[in-house]
Amino acid sequence: MTLSLGLGMTIGVRRTLWMMVGELAGVGLVATLAAAGVAAIIVHYPTVFDIFKWAGGAYLVYLGILMWRDNSTVGLDKVASDDTVVSRGGLISQGFITAIANPKGWAFDIALLPPFLDQTRPIVPQLMILVSVLLIIELICLLLYASGGQMAQRLLRRANSVRLLNRVAGSFICGVGLWLALG
Repeated sequence: MTLSLGLGMTIGVRRTLWMMVGELAGVGLVATLAAAGVAAIIVHYPTVFDIFKWAGGAYLVYLGILMWRDNSTVGLDKVASDDTVVSRGGLISQGFITAIANPKGWAFDIALLPPFLDQTRPIVPQLMILVSVLLIIELICLLLYASGGQMAQRLLRRANSVRLLNRVAGSFICGVGLWLALG
């Protein structure tokens, strides 16, 4: 959601849709794997989950530090358009990697999805419905965050406080990364 918010601020909702394509593909993959049995692997091999947890936490800390160090007003002085530097493929892969590297997403899907599957009925139709509902909710939230970011961008253009916002957001992201890795 933070990625969607940030991209909504810098490149607009329309361009952020490309990141959402990757994000939704990653979320769908994680949900499908979780429901299909990855939960059993992680329960039997908790080290795998710890690796995901540490990698996800380190990634968030890295993003937070980048935000802290960013002194520019990237995206706020420019009109978001199709000729923005970020490529569609780059946005799709950024969304996908963010989704599959998020240990909270894995933990959520592992805990939530398997109990909703009835083993006495065909699994594929149940899984399709479950993942579809999850993806619809995810898309709505991503759109809300990107739209909020776009509105915040307009406010920040007037307030000229992008550096402060980057530092506050970077601090929060670092805090979440540390909490995730150490929690």
